[in-house]
Amino acid sequence: MVDDAQWEKGLAVVDRVYGPGSREMMVPHRESPFVSDIVGYQFAEVWGDDTLSIRDKRLMVLGATAMLGRADLIEIQMGGAITNGEFTDEQLAQIPRFLLTYAGAGNVTAVYQGIAAAQAKAKAKTS
Repeated sequence: MVDDAQWEKGLAVVDRVYGPGSREMMVPHRESPFVSDIVGYQFAEVWGDDTLSIRDKRLMVLGATAMLGRADLIEIQMGGAITNGEFTDEQLAQIPRFLLTYAGAGNVTAVYQGIAAAQAKAKAKTS
């Protein structure tokens, strides 16, 4: 288990990556060694390292996740990106187009669906 300072650092990064209040999904699981490692290492250290921007890291996660064909995971990542203003609508439209050659039509259909779902949720919040 990570110490309290590392846990808090990781939670702050979760909010930076996915938007304010996102930490709340992690808090109830503080005693889980798995969640403790995710927050204390993956977020506090890896996502929290400023060598690459959050947007750059998100693009790498997007590429890897595209290969899984998981629209739900794409939606989570792109929801954070939209919340943080990392991409314009025009840029979001280019992501599936670019990935098509690399990840295949089936997988990129899931990318397209995840992006569309994240955009719809973001628009619903502002309406």
